[in-house]
Order: sequence, then C-alpha cells, then structure tokens
Amino acid sequence: CIRDSLKAANPKARVYYDAGHSGWHAAAKQAGWLRQAGASSAASSDGVFSNVSNFHRTADEIAYDRQVLAALGGPSSLGAVIDTSRNGNGAPADGEWCDPSGRKIGRTPTLNTGESRIDGYLWVKLPGESDGCKGTPGTFTPSYAYELAR
Repeated sequence: CIRDSLKAANPKARVYYDAGHSGWHAAAKQAGWLRQAGASSAASSDGVFSNVSNFHRTADEIAYDRQVLAALGGPSSLGAVIDTSRNGNGAPADGEWCDPSGRKIGRTPTLNTGESRIDGYLWVKLPGESDGCKGTPGTFTPSYAYELAR
C-alpha cells in the first residue's frame, strides 16, 4: 500500500486522508469510509485533510474536521490539514464550484494554527489554478489569480 510505503521510506513523512469538506458528506459517514481505508491507524496515517479545491470557511472546516476525527476514532495524535488557498470569502451560496466569482485567498499557509488537532493550513490548490471555467483545468490563470488576490 502506498501510504505504508511512504511511512516506511521516511518515518517523517506525513500522510493525510481526504475527508472532503464541510458542505459535502456528514462527518460520521465520511469517517466510516476513512476508517475502511485505514485512516484511523497511526502507523499509516497522520489524520485527514479537507477543503482541497473548495471554498468553505476555515472555521467551518475546523469544526467539521474535529467531528470527522472524533467519529473516526483512533489515537488522539491524528490531526487535520485544511486547504485555505481560496476560502477567504467562503463557499458561494449557490454552490458553484467551478472558479466562482467573488472568492478570495484564505489564511496564509502555516503549521502553527493555534487550534487543537489542526496540524496546518496549506495552499494545496494553488491560487489562480483554474477548475476549468476561467481557464484550462489545472492550469494557472493570471486573471483568476488576480481576482482571488484583490
């Protein structure tokens, strides 16, 4: 299994499982799938990540990730990482996911969150990388990056 290989190759490697985001599945349902995938084992997991390529507010993701971790079980050493690259204004009310207008860059990446069980805020989806509506999917789109930075 790749997660075990990563940990075996480098014990300092950090491995997080995809927990979706706070606007998708209920935390208990997501935790059930994560448990089946092995995310509750500290031997192969450091916890979960959420909000990658999405726009949900950091506070919503913190609450959601803590609920997922509680439902997941496993050791209290498991934590969460949140993608804050495009969540400065939160998710649009209409649920648009493809390069929605009015979004902003979120919190700066850091491993010092000041929040229990929240291991880091990262920019996993690079600001300005298009979902496919304002540019070619997966490519940097300067106009979209500028819009996020304004």
